[in-house]
Amino acid sequence: MSKIGKKPIRIPPGVEVTVRPGRVTVRGPQGTLECPYEPEFVAIEVADGEVRVERKAERAPFRARHGLYRALIANMVRGVTEKWQKELEIQGLGYRARAEGRALVMELGYSHPVRYEVPDGIEFSVPEPTRIVIRGIDNRLVGQVAADIRAFCPPEPYRGTGIRYRGEEIVRKAGKLGAKG
Repeated sequence: MSKIGKKPIRIPPGVEVTVRPGRVTVRGPQGTLECPYEPEFVAIEVADGEVRVERKAERAPFRARHGLYRALIANMVRGVTEKWQKELEIQGLGYRARAEGRALVMELGYSHPVRYEVPDGIEFSVPEPTRIVIRGIDNRLVGQVAADIRAFCPPEPYRGTGIRYRGEEIVRKAGKLGAKG
């Protein structure tokens, strides 16, 4: 039995979970999220303020989806009650970011500023020129936006410049150790 799959998901006050064949909908104070699921593999039940995910067989594809759908539903419940958040740090001389409406404009050492249009469902702020905070109710979308922004200038191991997740450790390399001559 999956350790994650067998744990029930507690539904906090103010959150409503609706299960239709092939679709789970979660409504809460922050918004509404929907997720498809495969009813031939798992059964999802809502009762007594909890959501339970039960698999229909003991074979590998059923076991794999058991924990997956339980985690996806738990992430949706958490997202509609408290928003997901990722923080990015910018390291480098002259590297900085600023907000311009729904766009994030970054100067990352290129000949031109990099402009990123933030998708709907995501809020972002730039409290400092070297820090970006991304918030939203959809965990997957928040992570994808953070990864997209980080991909403009990934952390570089020799000088340590680039965009990194807050608290991420970058292993520094020594570079050239000496010349023969």
